[in-house]
Amino acid sequence: MDRRAALEDASAQPELWAAPPAAANAKPHYLGHRERLRGRAAAGLSALPDYELLELILFRAVPRGDVKPLAKQLIARFGSLGAVLGAPPEALKTVKGVGEAVALELKLLHETALRAAREQAARRTVISSWSALLAYLKTALAHEPREQVRVLFLDKRNQLIADEVLGHGTVDHAPVYPREVVRRALELSASALILVHNHPSGDPTPSQADIDITRQVVEASRTLRIAVHDHLVVGRDGVASFKALGLI
Repeated sequence: MDRRAALEDASAQPELWAAPPAAANAKPHYLGHRERLRGRAAAGLSALPDYELLELILFRAVPRGDVKPLAKQLIARFGSLGAVLGAPPEALKTVKGVGEAVALELKLLHETALRAAREQAARRTVISSWSALLAYLKTALAHEPREQVRVLFLDKRNQLIADEVLGHGTVDHAPVYPREVVRRALELSASALILVHNHPSGDPTPSQADIDITRQVVEASRTLRIAVHDHLVVGRDGVASFKALGLI
């Protein structure tokens, strides 16, 4: 066979010139990434960016696959790691790749953080553990998509008796009834209380409606010798205190 015939014969058999197939036992690229990320986490979690912390959480719910894009997408969608954890399951599931398992894992972590913060806040008197109280309230309310009114009922030593939700509302309003607040305080034998609600807009600045209802609660409580220590408005941008602002 001359050289030209040999070349024509080879061109008719492309499989002889194809690149060798990948090894059948080659590991997916994400396995190496997971191992490296776990190694970095073992050296110290504080140095990891938020999306990588979220990746580590997602590893449990998504045992196989590259979850980095999902972690970044979740943070982009909700704005922060805290907002991802605080988002309701229905909102989480609007993100492609989030199913029941992922939503449950995220809400499990949020509930764990919430209970740990509540435990710190309730361990001592509310007044002496103010920073722990604020941390708990921010964990509980900063990323709530709807307004929620809570009341912290305190005993004579200003220790927490109960933290109860007394009203749910819309994105910019939640009803609160002074008589209901006072009635519940009497049922619990509370000597004092702290009003709390959130602003889903993120800005904790009290509105005129907030100021008016606070005055009504203060007046209703005063007649029964129940002190209203403060009204705290929680937003993503911080916590506003009526007492610190001179509004109570």
